[in-house]
Amino acid sequence: MKFELAVTVREKTGKGAARQLRREGKIPGVLYGQGECLLLTIEPDSLVKILKAQAGGTALVSLTLTGAKSTPNRTALLRDFQVDPVEGNVLHADLFEISMNKPIRVKVPLHLTGGVPAGVKEGGILHHNMRELHIECLPAVLPDFIEVDASGLNISQGLHLKDVAVREGIKFLDDPEHMVVSVAAPMTEAKLESLLASGVAGAEGGKEPEVAGKGKVEGAEGGEAGKAGAAAADAKGGDKKGAAAPKAEKKEAEKKK
Repeated sequence: MKFELAVTVREKTGKGAARQLRREGKIPGVLYGQGECLLLTIEPDSLVKILKAQAGGTALVSLTLTGAKSTPNRTALLRDFQVDPVEGNVLHADLFEISMNKPIRVKVPLHLTGGVPAGVKEGGILHHNMRELHIECLPAVLPDFIEVDASGLNISQGLHLKDVAVREGIKFLDDPEHMVVSVAAPMTEAKLESLLASGVAGAEGGKEPEVAGKGKVEGAEGGEAGKAGAAAADAKGGDKKGAAAPKAEKKEAEKKK
């Protein structure tokens, strides 16, 4: 999907300039890529339209730059944006300039088609393992999303990335063995009861070994620390203790006399 966006190149930088733009109802932004970085002033209505289309990462944006010293018309991707968590206003936007003649790498959403899979109708559980795919292609063939038909999947069946049909000019960059979507068998009541029973037994019987384990670790650490301390004491004062012992024994013998 392609959008039009008119922006103005600005000169002022810093947080103060960005705050001033927001007070005026504008959105500060930046355009980078292709060896250049430009600070922008963006009209919020046009940018919000792109975001509401839910095609932010895959939206080709035709930029018209007012105040640009060269090439006023450019193509970019909306790479990132920041939103005020309280008011919901867009605070900043990053645009990445691209060349229509060079491949780009982006992540696009993955949409399941074909309705409810056959295995789910029989009681199976659908697992949507991958929500987006990392692809490489020329900007002209960049899709808004990748469609996968999972309607024919029965219980215990799935589709790997290598099973997904790919359009000409698009290359998948993820592992082809990754599971994209699958239908798991439903959990039986007997298995559920078994898991619950084992969980309760584990909770009741796991307390005592945990304490014993901790004591063992502490004891091991204390033993090693004690050995190290004793070795250090011997190294520092072992000779002095050895010399003092005979003197103490001699004084005790004199007292007895």
